[in-house]
Amino acid sequence: MSGVSDVDAVVIGRNEGARLSAALQSLTGRVRRIVYVDSGSSDDSVTRAEALGAEVVKLDMARPFTAARARNAGFAALGADVAPLVQFIDGDCQVAAGWIDNARDLLAEKTSIVVVCGRRREIAPDASVYNRLIDLEWDTPVGETRACGGDFMIRSTAFAEVGGFDASLIAGEEPELCLRLRRAGGRIWRLDAEMTTHDAAIMRLSQWWRRARRAGFAFAEGAARYGFAPERHWLKECLRAVVWGAVLPLAGLIGLFCTAWALLIWLIYPVQFLRLWRKSDDARWAFLTLLSKFAEAQGVADYWWRRIRRGEARLIEYK
Repeated sequence: MSGVSDVDAVVIGRNEGARLSAALQSLTGRVRRIVYVDSGSSDDSVTRAEALGAEVVKLDMARPFTAARARNAGFAALGADVAPLVQFIDGDCQVAAGWIDNARDLLAEKTSIVVVCGRRREIAPDASVYNRLIDLEWDTPVGETRACGGDFMIRSTAFAEVGGFDASLIAGEEPELCLRLRRAGGRIWRLDAEMTTHDAAIMRLSQWWRRARRAGFAFAEGAARYGFAPERHWLKECLRAVVWGAVLPLAGLIGLFCTAWALLIWLIYPVQFLRLWRKSDDARWAFLTLLSKFAEAQGVADYWWRRIRRGEARLIEYK
């Protein structure tokens, strides 16, 4: 494969402003078509996208928004003329020079691979402790993997054959898509190559908390759907959040009314903190990783409360 005729791009965003311009410019000249899906922006995102030559799709915000729904709308806008390969990215990301060629070459070489992703980095990892920790979060093993994040290149036929993203998911839609792709016989691969830079822009603990809460919601929904299937999808992550963020604190509180020995339960947390600190050599990472379990447990509770009430899931935004 060569040139840009075999790759289209779908970019999603909401009120990304200058970040969106940078995202679109990083794709210009490297792909055949760019579709930008706007999710109710109140800034000049649509104008920016049109000025840079992107095809714009405006989501009907009368229906609940999800990133999965936006990506599906972008793919649908490519129509029957969709290129063999589609690069998905978020509007707060920029594609690294050389990434499109690297991903295309791997897919040409290994036909069993249907999704390829690479290294995602934070644009400003030193702007806050939260950005720094997210930058560490992106540092995942290379080679064959079970899932990708929001930035990836996929074979358009594989995407269409599994029906695209599940638009009802408010988070965790990429791993769920990859699970269905793997069930269909496809392979997911992470290259040791620069793929995108990302602007998390998390400056406050409240943003970090909401992000972790959203992760807990995704863990619960994934485990409810596939936790007892062979993949054990997110079952471990869900149980870990419930135990550390809910069961142990509740046991400690109840135990205080029964016996002083219950105080030992609370010692588990400083011990876990020290264990994580020793493992990472980063006290901030250890503290926030432990703290995030309480937010994740809240997200698990959110999911089950919504399911019991049969309510509609609403997006948990952190910026």
